[in-house]
Amino acid sequence: MRRLYVQSLAALLAVLASAPLLHSQDAAKTDDKKPEETKVDEKPAEKPAEKPAEAAAEKPAEKPAEPATKLKLRHLDNPSGIAVHPGTGHVFVTSRQGVFRFISNGTSNKVYLEIEGFPTDVYGKGPKYNIGPLGCALWGTDRLIVPDGSLPDGEELVRVYKIVDEVPGKPRKAEETEFALGPIKGNAEANYKGEGNYYGAVVWNDAIYVTANGDDTKGWIVTSKIVDGKPGELTGTIATKEATQVDAPVAITITPDGSNLVVGQMGEVNVPGDSLLTMYDKAGYLTKNYKTGLNDITGLAYSPKTGKLYATDFAWAEEIKMNGGLFELVIEGDEVKPKKILSLDRPTALAFDKDGGLYITVFGTGTDTGEKPNGGLIRLEPGL
Repeated sequence: MRRLYVQSLAALLAVLASAPLLHSQDAAKTDDKKPEETKVDEKPAEKPAEKPAEAAAEKPAEKPAEPATKLKLRHLDNPSGIAVHPGTGHVFVTSRQGVFRFISNGTSNKVYLEIEGFPTDVYGKGPKYNIGPLGCALWGTDRLIVPDGSLPDGEELVRVYKIVDEVPGKPRKAEETEFALGPIKGNAEANYKGEGNYYGAVVWNDAIYVTANGDDTKGWIVTSKIVDGKPGELTGTIATKEATQVDAPVAITITPDGSNLVVGQMGEVNVPGDSLLTMYDKAGYLTKNYKTGLNDITGLAYSPKTGKLYATDFAWAEEIKMNGGLFELVIEGDEVKPKKILSLDRPTALAFDKDGGLYITVFGTGTDTGEKPNGGLIRLEPGL
């Protein structure tokens, strides 16, 4: 993915100031006062009116109704990463504004700005989006991995933060990491490009694995080996473009039995239907390569209840944006048959909670009120 230009920190602060529902005004202050809790409206999805039984009998069978969703957060600015804590159930979300922590006790919702002060950049081509940190993933129960997309290739980092118990606490700055992995700089003599646009991450095989979109000729999955509880040097490990001849590894997860790394190869954003579902063993060898017919896979997750595999399709190009949504990826022999579950506007990531509820970040589902961002976090009830 080609980087276009780096926006100023002033632009980020301006956006933060325009989104009070997400505590951005408190985040910009420098005093030591703790941020107040922010209540976020829940908004159940509207259900289509039921037709009389006799009318339905006269017409062909309709498509199954899409599952009901609830809008849990709104006014997020291009959210693209999500992780759910297995113990507390707290939901961590990355967006252009920074990292947020969402807490729901069933009767009320609260959101706090967790980490702020990331630079911003512009991502993609036709259309383009303002971005900050792109992804997040848990390392155990006390660390949060945040792959970044807000700096030039060759300068970007994979940041690791300790998860604080005190909530709400004063928002930390982006540079206040426990570990900062990278950068992977370019080398002109070796014809090696600087790496960046880090997106998805998992901890597997005693290492941190992160998808990257800086060097389009390689399509690297980069890794950092964990030794004695500490991550090592960040290096390019799996050249997915060379293995599959398709660009842009983005989504990443692990098979339920832990045997394989599962990668969503997004492909070119202006080429419909070129996304792949691929699998790699612990030695880094490609074991499965499926065509999916989807456009731009951005997220992958297995249901903890049924073991089914789900994907989000961003459907980047304007002419296909209505094709985006949540899909079940049904593997039958050497084929993947995508089954559409829900239509969504620019979905970017997904994660199940321990009860089987599914959280999804989207660029376009939040309520748009003038200058405020209209991205959102939605939740589907358990059942997938």
